[in-house]
Amino acid sequence: MDDIRPIIWNEDDKELILIDQRKLPNKLEYFTCKTYKDVVVAIKDMVVRGAPAIGVSAAYGMALAELENSDDEFICRAYKELKLTRPTAVNLFWALDKCMDSFKKGVNLLDEAKKIHEEDIQLCKKIGELGQTLFDDGDVILTHCNAGALATSAYGTALSAIRFAKYAGKNVSVISDETRPRLQGAKLTCFELHYEGIPTTAISDNTAGFLMKQGKIDKIIVGADRILSDYHVFNKIGTYSLAILAKYHNIPFYVAAPYSTFDFENTVEDIEIEQRSAEEVMYVDGVRIVAEGVPVINYAFDCTPPELITAIITEDKIIYPNKK
Repeated sequence: MDDIRPIIWNEDDKELILIDQRKLPNKLEYFTCKTYKDVVVAIKDMVVRGAPAIGVSAAYGMALAELENSDDEFICRAYKELKLTRPTAVNLFWALDKCMDSFKKGVNLLDEAKKIHEEDIQLCKKIGELGQTLFDDGDVILTHCNAGALATSAYGTALSAIRFAKYAGKNVSVISDETRPRLQGAKLTCFELHYEGIPTTAISDNTAGFLMKQGKIDKIIVGADRILSDYHVFNKIGTYSLAILAKYHNIPFYVAAPYSTFDFENTVEDIEIEQRSAEEVMYVDGVRIVAEGVPVINYAFDCTPPELITAIITEDKIIYPNKK
């Protein structure tokens, strides 16, 4: 993905350019943000998604706000509106708080956003370098949703470990859950890995357990949207089910995330699990699949307890939640 950049700051025109992930894999189009309100739309409507990418985009949203109006009241308004875009992924709040702290200290917010952006690239690279050590030559690796370059500034988190396994000369292949209802695994993960020449096979989400039973999955790795201090992991809906299946079939279950995804202040009971529009489930690419009048539950995330997690890969170290 070296020549596909998911987040671009256009210095000449002072605008943020994002790959419009809603259009992939059929079209590679870009969404231009000229104001912080454009960034609000991009995050809410999932033009950009993935916890680290949301955080970086929000930081640029704050920079755009300052370029428009550096008045305290205007910056606070931008901060509050950006903060309300998504409730679960902690990177959003981490990046916005960093920007607000910098603003109060008189630091230029564009400089702060660029710093957060570059830091995310380096963190993801380090996650990949560490994470690839957990994979063996010939491994078939299952992943869920998209935790790749498109979800970050480069490399990805879970997919960074897979990429660096390939760079290390390991012959690995990937099974990608399609990830209902928005199909990020099928549309984004498969696009990324196929583009880079890493062997990838898509499956429906409900196929994973059967493949595990057949011994066709060696390792599982996912990203995270929030990790608590006791190592409860909030990630794309379906992660909890995979972790249970992995435990039953004695398959290592890994989570990859940078420090900005850790939440050291809250407990499980404090976290709001985002519920998105029923239309995401009722329709697939504009075609209605649920009869009119039938209610829909559409949680965007679930919570996986630490006892189901083999290891958490960060940029600094690999954490084993269950080792005494």
